Amino acid sequence: MNPLLLQRLTVASAVLTSIGCERPSPAPDPNPSARPVSVKPAWQWSMDTVRTVVNAVRAGRTLQPASWPAGARVAVLLSFDVDNETVSLRFGEPTIGALSEGQYGARVGLKRVVDLMDRKGVPGTFFFPSVSLSLAPEMAETIKRSGRHEFGVHGWIHEMNVGIPPAKERELVTRAVDELTRLTGTRPVGYRAPSWNLSAATLGIVRELGFLYESSLMADESPYELLADGKPTGMIELPVEWILDDAPLVLPTGPRYSTPRDLLQVWIDEFDRAYQERTMFLLTMHPHIIGHRSRILVLKTLIDYIQTKPQVWFATHRDVAEYVREVSGLGRPTGAAPSGN
Repeated sequence: MNPLLLQRLTVASAVLTSIGCERPSPAPDPNPSARPVSVKPAWQWSMDTVRTVVNAVRAGRTLQPASWPAGARVAVLLSFDVDNETVSLRFGEPTIGALSEGQYGARVGLKRVVDLMDRKGVPGTFFFPSVSLSLAPEMAETIKRSGRHEFGVHGWIHEMNVGIPPAKERELVTRAVDELTRLTGTRPVGYRAPSWNLSAATLGIVRELGFLYESSLMADESPYELLADGKPTGMIELPVEWILDDAPLVLPTGPRYSTPRDLLQVWIDEFDRAYQERTMFLLTMHPHIIGHRSRILVLKTLIDYIQTKPQVWFATHRDVAEYVREVSGLGRPTGAAPSGN
């Protein structure tokens, strides 16, 4: 079976099982080893199943504020998923070459990124699989030295949440929070799922552990409140998007490769429209990708361009989440424990 199709079937099976939707018994298969997952195609679902699947986690009311602090026209959020070796480690089949590609992030890429951000006086949010920081704990001091950046949670070892039992997923997120708190000296308040891969249990875990915001979903370009089974949760979503991510478009071994300068134009166009609309511009980058010489130039050029515009608010994800929560009167996420520091 095509590996991508198998992955999609596995994910679909796990989601349907976790939220209690209908799945038929596997049909007889002349080659069972080639088809380990059987999922009823969506055209065979009842509307009750469609609604249950669609409404498990859904965008609720917009949290786009009427104005940003100090009259800014746009909020600019630059985030970095510091995956490094965990991308190769997570499925248990690492290769020496792939591990070296990840090590570049800690050895070269992160410092290059942070140096640029600090020279420009721009804050960033750095989401870590905690294993990544445990392998190179010196990265914490590199990020902390300016006092302007934020640490966030990006799983334990960049695990795929959908394939993990809920209790184990909760254990891994809890472990990641504890390890990042120990390694950075600050308890993180933001969560981004590895590969933006939420299971049916993820939102409940994030709420239970007291996170201030979540940043893995794509239903808008402005902040919004998350719904769980159709009910407001009080959880802020700071949405992402694949065209606002460096990984899919500039990896030279990927099927959608674009040159860094082509990507720069996409990001400039996205920023210009966000500026016009007075909304939010959120980028996701990776030090082991954007930190290369021809790519850091893209980030520098973009920041230079944005800084020519008046009334721009460069902010961490936490800054935006706290501001949005205050002006919207959202209150704390329902069922959440205090996040603390």
